[in-house]
Amino acid sequence: METPTKRPYRKQRRAEQEAATREAIAAAAVELHRSLGPARTTLTEVAVRAGVSRMTVYKHFPTDAELFAACSSHWAERHPFPDPERWAAVAEPGARLARALPELYAWYRTNADMLGAALRDAPLLPALADLMEARWWTFLDRVVAVLTAGRRATGARRRELRAALALAVDFQTWRTLSRAGLTDREAARLAARAVAAAVAPAPAEA
Repeated sequence: METPTKRPYRKQRRAEQEAATREAIAAAAVELHRSLGPARTTLTEVAVRAGVSRMTVYKHFPTDAELFAACSSHWAERHPFPDPERWAAVAEPGARLARALPELYAWYRTNADMLGAALRDAPLLPALADLMEARWWTFLDRVVAVLTAGRRATGARRRELRAALALAVDFQTWRTLSRAGLTDREAARLAARAVAAAVAPAPAEA
């Protein structure tokens, strides 16, 4: 007869194995999404890379949304977003932007393969688009809010300021400037000057 102490042990072991399987699937999907892109990654490829069957992948992640969420969490734990609140501690808006952009651009460079693949494929995959809206675009909205704080622009000028900041912090802006041959710091300085120009008084207003 099985002793009572064996049952909890077996349940614990089973739970650990299930968690390890989920982790392996998420890790496999992350690597494939990074190298191939989410839209080009099949469940069969995920299963093969994780060393499990397709049915096991389905069992743990019945929907695309669940698999993308697990991938996003797995990746973000290892590549955490920059913390906008650290930049918020810099009181002067220009100095805050000068600190934020080089750090953000350096993070973009480190994670360009995954960010590029996710942004490219999101329009093709509704579940990924929803996830990007909830996590990525929400993050950038917070960055823009932090970088807008303390500036005196109002009305239309404030909308222009926020648009200029949104352009400055966008991944595609960094990639365009990088492809043009600028270093991250050079790109950050150019983007900061563009923000300053966007809110500078027009000649008639000076």
